[in-house]
Amino acid sequence: MEIKNNIYKTLENGFKSWLQTLGYAKTTIKGSPALVKEFFFFLEQKQIFSIEKVTAQLIKAYFIYLSRRRHSKKPGALSNNTLRNNLGALRRFAKYLRETGQGNMEIPVTIPVGYQGIKTILTKQEIKQLYQVADQTALGLRDKAMLSVYYGCGLRRNEGINLDVADIQPDANKLLVRKGKGYKERFVPMTQAVKTGLENYLVHARTILTAGKADETAFFVNVKGTRLSGNMMYERLQQLKEKAGIIKDIGLHTLRHSIATHLLKDGMKIEMVSRFLGHSSLGSTQVYTHIANET
Repeated sequence: MEIKNNIYKTLENGFKSWLQTLGYAKTTIKGSPALVKEFFFFLEQKQIFSIEKVTAQLIKAYFIYLSRRRHSKKPGALSNNTLRNNLGALRRFAKYLRETGQGNMEIPVTIPVGYQGIKTILTKQEIKQLYQVADQTALGLRDKAMLSVYYGCGLRRNEGINLDVADIQPDANKLLVRKGKGYKERFVPMTQAVKTGLENYLVHARTILTAGKADETAFFVNVKGTRLSGNMMYERLQQLKEKAGIIKDIGLHTLRHSIATHLLKDGMKIEMVSRFLGHSSLGSTQVYTHIANET
């Protein structure tokens, strides 16, 4: 499938560069522009050659088209999970347009949340194994802090990346998420174990990594003393997984899925889990109840 409109080609390339600059996962950097390209192809078939002419009704028509389209690789129509991937890509593209001053594209579509969207949950023992294989070097202490943020605090990928030192408030046993989903701020409570992990990293590791860069505000930093990228965090998690002998396919979001499931299995009320995760509705949290009941 090839698009012919040069405007769409430029937008596709700009969108990809924007995702790379913001540190999105490699799969997102590759997959989202490809899905948006398919949307551009749809627009060309409708003789729509500029983003300014894309209406809310046209977006709805596109998802009706997708829901009726046959799968190219297996029998049947596209799954809800595939539709959600398309919706996520278009929402990221709409954000790109807004933040770069190129338009305001409304996405008036919702796809029901489904259990199949969450592929992997780690057991408590597997989480323990990840912590155990992280050593006491500066990078090892950073690994433990990473686990504490994504599992212990249940943060989303970009929420952890965007943490600053000032957001960590050990005296109050909480951390501040300033750049949450939908630009919403929230406070997340810290257990004593999480607090200890973050403080050990701050005192014994981050000071080494940021030597000579006293003005760096980022909480997670790389060996050059600047903000750690999401891709590097993902790579560190894969290294821990290999050392721990875990064969599951996992990413940073797996840690968030896992803590949500564990909290529900331990009896925490769904309303409290929803607030902990920063969900805007209980519907987004409900999916974890199905997993908790089956594991």
